[in-house]
Amino acid sequence: MFLPRSLKAAAAAAVVVTALVASALPAAALEPGVTVNVNMARILRINSPAATVIVGNPGIADVTIQDPQTLILTGKSYGQTNLIVLDNTGNAIADTVVEVVAQEADLMTVYEGNSRTTMVCSPQCQPAIMLGDDPSFTSSTISSSKLVQGAAK
Repeated sequence: MFLPRSLKAAAAAAVVVTALVASALPAAALEPGVTVNVNMARILRINSPAATVIVGNPGIADVTIQDPQTLILTGKSYGQTNLIVLDNTGNAIADTVVEVVAQEADLMTVYEGNSRTTMVCSPQCQPAIMLGDDPSFTSSTISSSKLVQGAAK
């Protein structure tokens, strides 16, 4: 139930979301302006029956339907976009700005010349993948993660 990048696929996804949600989504109104950390998810609840959920730029954020009363907002890239929730007649239930920001707690940014890397230090420092980090650091971190995952199988 994520919103894909192409307009044709986005239209198809909206139809799928509409069919799945129909008019059965009672919950609480979206707060004005929603913030989520990049690479993190946040629970959103809506008030009125909803039929369609639209993200203006799915490259920045993504929304999935967890259950009839719960939306999951995921920050994919830094920036702002909007989130629109429509009822089954196409009327807007909610229209709010979504801002995706960097996680600040327990992060340390390390600069070596022009190269930037990010570490999560809680309680020991470990590499983290963040947008804007040096590509070789990111590739190395992903490779290490895949090795550990493979060894766990």
